[in-house]
Amino acid sequence: MAEKNVKENTKIEFKKINFWYDAKQILFDVDAKIYTNKITALIGPSGCGKSTLLRSINRMNDLISGAKLDGKVIYQQKNIYDKEIEVVELRKRIGLVFQKPNPFPMSIFDNVAYGLRLQNIADKDKIKKIVIESLKKADLWNEVKDRLDVSAFRLSGGQQQRLCIARALAINPDVLLLDEPCSALDPIATARIEKLLLKLKEMHTIIIVTHNMHQARRVSDYTIYLLNGRIIEFAETSEIFNNPKDKLTKDYIRGEFG
Repeated sequence: MAEKNVKENTKIEFKKINFWYDAKQILFDVDAKIYTNKITALIGPSGCGKSTLLRSINRMNDLISGAKLDGKVIYQQKNIYDKEIEVVELRKRIGLVFQKPNPFPMSIFDNVAYGLRLQNIADKDKIKKIVIESLKKADLWNEVKDRLDVSAFRLSGGQQQRLCIARALAINPDVLLLDEPCSALDPIATARIEKLLLKLKEMHTIIIVTHNMHQARRVSDYTIYLLNGRIIEFAETSEIFNNPKDKLTKDYIRGEFG
């Protein structure tokens, strides 16, 4: 298991997470730490619990009927599942980008400004400034600066995904969750997203679910390997790929199954 001695380096900690959809248990006794300003990859075969674990971090699973979580997810020294936690506020701090680009049916500008307006920010100059900054952070500004009033649906798939990242960045999240953000993209668009993530980790803590072993190896600092809802191995990415401790990890990395 990956360990750090400096407490301040820990951004999120899972403590004995068990999770069910109705009677079906998905996660079993998950213990792990997510480190500040690092990229952590969640890998494993389909159905192993990666997305469920990811969505537990900003309580998106709460929206699913029959979902039940036991254990603690510690963020900012608090269990985010305590009753006094304001879930809307939590999701401002922990943003989520979905597998398929999901721009809203509105202009490029309004997509990025959406979360700001939800926060009742009325200052148009402030909104414009944040929109521009967010598009620049998402490496999209130069491609869209002359057509901000155009429908977001006119962007390519890769541009739409970067727009969704810009939309998430606009509300200045502390943590960014990405659920297979490149699975629907071509290699060139994927490379741009990966380059972007490496830049964004200077300001944000990032957790990414990916089926792409090469991608996990390229972009992540730490890797968590899940199988059948259990963590098989958690270590620095270089260790996971070059010197896995568990035979199950070794077999998966080598493509023997999954």
